[in-house]
Amino acid sequence: MDNLSIVLVEPQGPINVGSVCRCMMNFGCSDLRLVNPCPGYRSLDARRMALKAESMLTHAPVFPTLQAALADCHLAFGTTRRFGKYREDFLTPQQGAGQALAQSSDSRVAFVFGREDRGLHTSELDLCQFFITIPTDSAYPSMNLSHAVSLLLYELRKGAMGGARNVPGIFNDDALPAQAADVENMFQHMRRTLLEAAYLDHQNPDHVLRSFRRLFGRTGLSDREVRILQGLWSRIDWIEGERRRLAERK
Repeated sequence: MDNLSIVLVEPQGPINVGSVCRCMMNFGCSDLRLVNPCPGYRSLDARRMALKAESMLTHAPVFPTLQAALADCHLAFGTTRRFGKYREDFLTPQQGAGQALAQSSDSRVAFVFGREDRGLHTSELDLCQFFITIPTDSAYPSMNLSHAVSLLLYELRKGAMGGARNVPGIFNDDALPAQAADVENMFQHMRRTLLEAAYLDHQNPDHVLRSFRRLFGRTGLSDREVRILQGLWSRIDWIEGERRRLAERK
């Protein structure tokens, strides 16, 4: 559980934030990260809900963006109840916990929770390799934020105590998983390169790029693989530059 991070994106209720701290302490998870939380997230109401986990609330780092919050993470699970073109291949909480616990001890794994009213944006889910949805009833599918966090942490704690390792990790034992910041830099380089090469549609470049995100997310990228891909984009950049220079001379 020491390698797990809970990330709350723009939580709107101080009581919810305090409740998340309490349930994190219940299940032995201590790394809470907040992205643009509501102004009163450290209010008296929040501290009362946190109880003995008040120090977690006090020391939780605040980040301006989800990308910054995930910078040192190697794997991220985004939670969502919305389905659509860019949201597929969902895991249950139990499956997500199994995949998270199967990662190497060097990996930091994040579980990302969105806003109470709107959840995570598609651009934020782009930063996650896997999606988790809780199979609630269709009559009232949306769960309270702290309840959803508790359910995920219960599955993680149960798996950790039972020594569950029957799900294969997405990284080889000898491979060092790449951090999210390096992977995102690679994707941004890829985006620029494929736009310049006219492979991506300038009107909607992220449509195809999201397919690559899902592809690489399912397989996982090591540090070495990210460097190889960066080298490929740099080579394409050079070839495209040479092609344009030759065209200008004609």
